[in-house]
Amino acid sequence: MNKNIFVTSPLLPPLQEFIPYLENIWSSQILTNNGPYHQQLEQQLAEYLDVEYLSLFNNGTLALIAALQVAGVTGEVITTPYSFVATAHSLLWNGLKPVFVDIDPETFNLDPGKIEQAITPQTTAILPVHCYGFPCDTKRISDIARAHGLKVIYDAAHAFGVKENNRSVLREGDLSILSFHATKVFNTVEGGAIVCHDAETKRRIDYIKNFGFENETTVVTPGINGKMNEVQAAYGLLQLNHIDRALEQRGDAFRRYHALLSGIKGISLVKVPEAITWNYAYYPVRVTPEYSLSRDELYERLRDKHIFARRYFYPLISEFAMYRSLEGVDKHNLAAAHQTAEQIICLPLYAGLEEEVQIAIADIIRSHG
Repeated sequence: MNKNIFVTSPLLPPLQEFIPYLENIWSSQILTNNGPYHQQLEQQLAEYLDVEYLSLFNNGTLALIAALQVAGVTGEVITTPYSFVATAHSLLWNGLKPVFVDIDPETFNLDPGKIEQAITPQTTAILPVHCYGFPCDTKRISDIARAHGLKVIYDAAHAFGVKENNRSVLREGDLSILSFHATKVFNTVEGGAIVCHDAETKRRIDYIKNFGFENETTVVTPGINGKMNEVQAAYGLLQLNHIDRALEQRGDAFRRYHALLSGIKGISLVKVPEAITWNYAYYPVRVTPEYSLSRDELYERLRDKHIFARRYFYPLISEFAMYRSLEGVDKHNLAAAHQTAEQIICLPLYAGLEEEVQIAIADIIRSHG
């Protein structure tokens, strides 16, 4: 390749289409504090995603930290080691103890069959991740949570627009958290949101993200500054005009990879579960021992050709210093997660990915097959 190819490329709408939004912001002189674009984006996103209530944040990590506050989570929280570090960091920031449970190697998500054995009297919540946008087994998780009186907060950072049986996965659990970071399917440069199911909960979320202010002179909770500004919100409104086409292009690229990479010994391709409307957020490939190279060797061969694939998620969260001393983080208890972290590589996937780039990537992989 004569240029660098990264694992993702941000969806950037035409600059000329953004200028009228900026002119309106300059004219109104409203830059933040629940301005008109902020309100409009909340409403339009809720409609697009088919959810009852949505509250915008300036990033997904603060949304996750705030969601745990809103849900009143204490003590121990069962979660996955196979995710981005923000999932577990949000627990530490709330003074909570992560309890890592192994994943299902087929879905990459928390293994529901291993959740109950990790529940203790101190457990108050489950924090699953819809990894790569593939939905968790929400019914089994809900049944477990109900039986033990636990909250369920979904880290849905990857799950923008994902549906199961024509129902948004964001409707599951007590709360769901989205990320609108530049690397995501839908982005506001930086940003995020909490999805909830009733007006009272949204009101409490909105207090928390605005320092706890109820009105000009009344503070009702120790909140933070988690507000999305008007420039980000305007950018998000413009993104909504282009997201459907971007999702189509991602789907085309996903299917093209499948055609190019099928039948290579030691290269295992993911399958989109039935009854799922997926967003094609990632293209994870499992490199098994039957392949001539290890995953890391393939990663380096691609980098040598200026193709910057990513080892999402390696190392496991449980391998980082602040988590290694926790109970149950050994390779025996997290065997599937460790194996997956050592075998998965995510290939470049984004709207507008050129066919010739995919062919070049596939040729490199096939040449070692």
